[in-house]
Amino acid sequence: MELLEVKSILFVCLGNICRSPIADGIAKELIKIHSFDILIDSAGTGNYHIGEAPCERSQIVALKNGVDISTLRARQINSRDKEIFDLVIAMDSSNYTNLKRVGFKNLFKLGDFGFDGLDVPDPYFFDGIDGFDKVFDMIDVGVKNIFNEILKGKR
Repeated sequence: MELLEVKSILFVCLGNICRSPIADGIAKELIKIHSFDILIDSAGTGNYHIGEAPCERSQIVALKNGVDISTLRARQINSRDKEIFDLVIAMDSSNYTNLKRVGFKNLFKLGDFGFDGLDVPDPYFFDGIDGFDKVFDMIDVGVKNIFNEILKGKR
């Protein structure tokens, strides 16, 4: 998969308070490191948490890994996103299907980048922080793999 001319990436999960904000934060850190000119955002397919900060456990795990997502606020996908984002990354099959159904193109699952297409599990209903640590690690690998593909195209 070639990601030569990626100018914008949207990460999507269900409520935009756990997985996609973590991916958003990791991607923004990588942009700083590599001085990329890429727009990064995240959104949810559902409208459950619009305007809310990422959940506390996502913030704790992200910050523990050097990523501050505290200023992000949940939002729902909208039709403008189809025009703005040239790469859309769903966290799981359900969100992938929902995004495809409403017409998103250049759509992948994060699991396509290093996990044989596996879903990133939703940690919101996990007990404790351990599940969030595991999900953070999976998202970190997937997002870094996306950026490695982008770097290949820039060489």
